Amino acid sequence: MKWAEISIQTSHEATEAVANIFHDLGASGVVIEDPELINTYRLSGAWDYCDIPLEENTEVVIVKAYLPVDEAIDGKLQLFEGKVNDLSGHDIDCGCGKITCREIQDEDWATSWKEFFHPVKVGEKIVIKPTWEDYEAGVDDIVIELDPGMAFGTGTHHTTAMCIRHLEDLIEPGMKVFDVGAGSGILSIVCAKLGAKQVHAVDLDGVAVRVAKENICLNHVEDTVTVTEGDLLTGVTGDADLIVANIVADIIIKVIPDVKIRLGAGGAFIASGIIAERLSDVTAVLFANHFTVDKVSEEGGWVAVVARKEC
Repeated sequence: MKWAEISIQTSHEATEAVANIFHDLGASGVVIEDPELINTYRLSGAWDYCDIPLEENTEVVIVKAYLPVDEAIDGKLQLFEGKVNDLSGHDIDCGCGKITCREIQDEDWATSWKEFFHPVKVGEKIVIKPTWEDYEAGVDDIVIELDPGMAFGTGTHHTTAMCIRHLEDLIEPGMKVFDVGAGSGILSIVCAKLGAKQVHAVDLDGVAVRVAKENICLNHVEDTVTVTEGDLLTGVTGDADLIVANIVADIIIKVIPDVKIRLGAGGAFIASGIIAERLSDVTAVLFANHFTVDKVSEEGGWVAVVARKEC
C-alpha cells in the first residue's frame, strides 16, 4: 500500500493546531520533529550513543502525518493547505508554512526512523529500549522493550516522558488503569510494569492496536493489558483508579466529561500533549467537571496535568 507523507515546516505555537488539522483529515497520529527536543536529549547524556548533530535553528518544527494514497488524497491536501492558511485569522503564527508531500511504501515508513531511536532512561526507573538495540540494565531499571512500527509513541517526546514520570509517582500495586489513545502501547506497558493489576488501552487506529498488542507481548504483560479499537472512552465500561490520555488539548477537553464518569472517586487523571498556551483551556474544563489540579509539569513548551476527581 502507498502512503502520502505530508510534512509542514511550522512554529512551536502552531504545532498543536496543525496536529488537530491532520486529525480531522483522518490521520491517526502525527510525527513531530522538534529541534529543541533533539537538542535536549543530545545534551542530556540520556542516549548511550548519538550521531545526530545539534540543531542550530530551533524555531522550525516539522509536523508530519501519513494518509493513504487514494482518490480522496488530492482533496485532503487542498483542504489541509486551506485550513493551515486559515490559522493566521486566529492569530496563530504558522512560521514559513512550507508544505511537502511524497509517496512512500509501508516498509519505508516502518523502518526509516529507526536510526534516530536509541535506549533512553525517561524517569527514575523506566528505560525505553528499542528491540533492535542492546542495553545493560541497572539494578533498579525497569526496561520497556519497544518497536513502535507504524504506530506513534517512542517515549522520547516531552509529552510521553512527562506521562511516564507521573505514572512512576502515581501507580500503586493493584490499580485499574485506562489508557486513552494508546499508540504503541508504551504507557499501558509502563503501568503494568509499575504494578497495575488491570490496564485497558484504547486507540482509534487499527494499526496502533496491532502494534500495541505486539509490544505488550514483547514485554510479557498480556495478562494485565488489553487493547481495543475505539473512539476515546466510548464503549469502555467500569471505573478506573487512574486514566491517562496523551493526545492533544482539544481531544482532552472533549473526553473530560467521560473521564469524570469512568474515574473512581479520588482517582487521578493524567492529561498530556497540551501546548503551554492551551493549559488554561484544559484546566477550565477540568474545574467545570469538578476536578482539582494536583500538578502541572512543563517541558519544551508542552504541558502535562495531573488532576483528581473530587470525592
